[in-house]
Amino acid sequence: MREVPRSQFSQGALYEIGSAMSLFQIKNSAAEFLAALEGTAPPPIDDGAGPDADEIEQYTRGYVIKRLAQELKGHPLADLVAHLLEKMRYRTRASPPGPDRGVDIPAHRDELGFEPPIIKVQVKSGEGTVGDPEVSALYGKVTGAEFRLLVTLGTYSSQARSFAEGKSNLRLIDGSDLVDLLLLHYEELDSRYKGLLLLRRVYVPEGLDETEG
Repeated sequence: MREVPRSQFSQGALYEIGSAMSLFQIKNSAAEFLAALEGTAPPPIDDGAGPDADEIEQYTRGYVIKRLAQELKGHPLADLVAHLLEKMRYRTRASPPGPDRGVDIPAHRDELGFEPPIIKVQVKSGEGTVGDPEVSALYGKVTGAEFRLLVTLGTYSSQARSFAEGKSNLRLIDGSDLVDLLLLHYEELDSRYKGLLLLRRVYVPEGLDETEG
């Protein structure tokens, strides 16, 4: 009907048609597209209408958690954590699936696993809140020069975090922390995990502070 350069549309309008298929509906920017087709009024310039860097980062983090929760229930998540620890220069031996023995992954620095620190890792694939009783019970199994690491896709209660803060050989990693580590080491991950978490590095506009012109 008419050709209009992309640069003449607001960023919000461009985002709305970004995944357009053979049949689609424009809702939020309908008036802008109709005006452009009719040539009756110049479309508004709205460079800030689309998501900024913070919004895209929040979406990405939510995407990673969702993929892990859907595709790596139970023991497969422990396999991913073991693989991640290996990329962090630890040696691991993921325990076979079976009854919960409180240790999913023994991790250590030396080849034989004798030199301290020896880290015993427990992984929980649930997205709920892990409380103090569970963390305390895990820590109660620590002996000698062992360290304990508890990884969950969910969160920890304030009581659980308070308990862990006083223990130098106990570390809690929640879903947000796990995403941080995965993004940091993403380029080193095996293709099977890159295929699960399809990500690519891009440049996005930073959100402007309200005090800036």
